[in-house]
Amino acid sequence: MNYGLLLLRVVVGLTMFSHGSQKLFGWFGGGGLSGTSGWLGSMGFRPPGLMALAVALAESSGLLLALGLLTPLGALGIASAMFVAIVTVHLSKGFFVGNGGFEYNLVLATSAAAVAATGPGRFSLDRAFHADDNWSGVWWGVGVLVLAVVLGGLVLTVFRSQPAPQTSE
Repeated sequence: MNYGLLLLRVVVGLTMFSHGSQKLFGWFGGGGLSGTSGWLGSMGFRPPGLMALAVALAESSGLLLALGLLTPLGALGIASAMFVAIVTVHLSKGFFVGNGGFEYNLVLATSAAAVAATGPGRFSLDRAFHADDNWSGVWWGVGVLVLAVVLGGLVLTVFRSQPAPQTSE
């Protein structure tokens, strides 16, 4: 079980960290904070600079998950970012990622919550710091999912205005 958790944490965590570093630092062909700010602004997020930093940090929390450090916090960052991405970008395109759907985002969010529910495992920094007993249990997974929906909903209602409808003349 510990090897499986390590594999899951590292793959999901580093995948999310790479997405976050595209937005935060412009690594891996990303647009950095300015590009992310423009993209989020075009989708109605206000203030776009603050929202760019928030999503970049939420996705970069994948590094915490990969390391098994403050595991529920890393899981929460991933699940929250994926919830907002599903609602704003992917839900209208259906389930399958080949059509731009939300299946990929759902797998990442669910994997993060599952790690929060299971705990980081033996090969984690939480274990090295004797915190892993505090960071495991089904309620951590449920808490991550519930907080992700609450935080995501807050972002969508408070920090996003609907873009003006396009009119044709």
